[in-house]
Amino acid sequence: MLEMKWIRENGALVQATADRKGICLNVNELLEWDRRKRELLQETEKGREARNRLSREIGRLLKQENHLEADIAKLQVKECNERLTKLEHQLREAEEHTAELLLLVPNVVSPDTPQGRSDADNVEIRRAGEPVNPEYEMLDHIALGELHQLIHIPRGVKTGGARSYFLTGAGALLHRAVQQLAVDLLLSGGFTLMDVPLLVRRETLVNTGFFPLGEDQVYRIGSDDHYLAGTSEVSLVSYHAGEIMDLAKPVKLAAASSCFRSETGSAGRDVHGLYRVHQFAKVEQVVFCEADPELSERMLQEITGNAEHLLRLLELPYRVMAVCTGDMSQKTYKQYDIETWMPSRGAYGETHSSSDLHDFQARRANIRYRDSAGKLRYCHTLNNTMVASPRILIPLLENHQQEDGSIRIPAALVPYMNGLEQLVPRTGVF
Repeated sequence: MLEMKWIRENGALVQATADRKGICLNVNELLEWDRRKRELLQETEKGREARNRLSREIGRLLKQENHLEADIAKLQVKECNERLTKLEHQLREAEEHTAELLLLVPNVVSPDTPQGRSDADNVEIRRAGEPVNPEYEMLDHIALGELHQLIHIPRGVKTGGARSYFLTGAGALLHRAVQQLAVDLLLSGGFTLMDVPLLVRRETLVNTGFFPLGEDQVYRIGSDDHYLAGTSEVSLVSYHAGEIMDLAKPVKLAAASSCFRSETGSAGRDVHGLYRVHQFAKVEQVVFCEADPELSERMLQEITGNAEHLLRLLELPYRVMAVCTGDMSQKTYKQYDIETWMPSRGAYGETHSSSDLHDFQARRANIRYRDSAGKLRYCHTLNNTMVASPRILIPLLENHQQEDGSIRIPAALVPYMNGLEQLVPRTGVF
């Protein structure tokens, strides 16, 4: 959320940002409702002052037993109340419209954010590792999953519907192993691990910037005010909602949790195998720091670096992309995506994302701190997908397959796989 005063002074920039991010917002309409709200508030306050003044005057007249003038004043109070009722109704309407439109206002973007309309316009910053290109025929992760009895899609669909799956045996173990490796890396980096609510309230999703624009991506539970979180970022940020934090040094939180997304609008896109599913697991990083752009930039590089460290340990080729305006979310100031090489796609596929939100999210969630002068300020928040599984299993299985059909386990994962150094094809009923 941006400050309304700042929006009034920078309306053209806000409109341009909304257009670039593909957000349907008429800033002039917001400014008109805001103007009307302020005018009505002023009129309402004057009306209340006049009513209160008349009420005091009635008391004085009655003490003087001047009943005639007191009755006239009472009629004036009645007229004031009738006018105030109309004004207060109009004020509530203006406040509601202003608040509704304000929730659509996008965060501004960093000066070094590329301009563009879609992920095709994202800009490569760096890459590590070389895509595998063996002479033998490579299998995709589904074929490998069947050969090694790691993944069963048909039974997942039978049980949970489209985009559901089972991970079995070593597949389930790999799924957990990469998460635990990610968690251990974050713990060594000073993060506090948390187990968080998966069911969250609507207010929580609004305050963290996921509603109203992302509402179609979230599962609602019945008619209750509860939703299944698509990322533990929602709960980690909300842990400090409405609080004044001590940010003498950045606060770094992490969570490993199940996540759920409806994937509305993605029909026919990236639906093969495990790339885009309804239920998955993520290890998430969230950072709170002082509202210092240089500091939050350093934190963005740190959390992105954490994810890169994990990929290097997994021995996977990847590249870091600067996300363009048209591919960014409403709340993001600056974003990097990390794409990992997926042989079956013959291309890099997104596996991680890092975002710096500046104080946009903190304003919504009302998270503040005291600066060196003792002044209350909204903090900066950042987040990163340290790892998301089962999507990470796609490059992990495909890049490490061997000519004989076996799959090599990266050395960093061996301790988490009970010492297993490779997977060999299995026979029998699956």
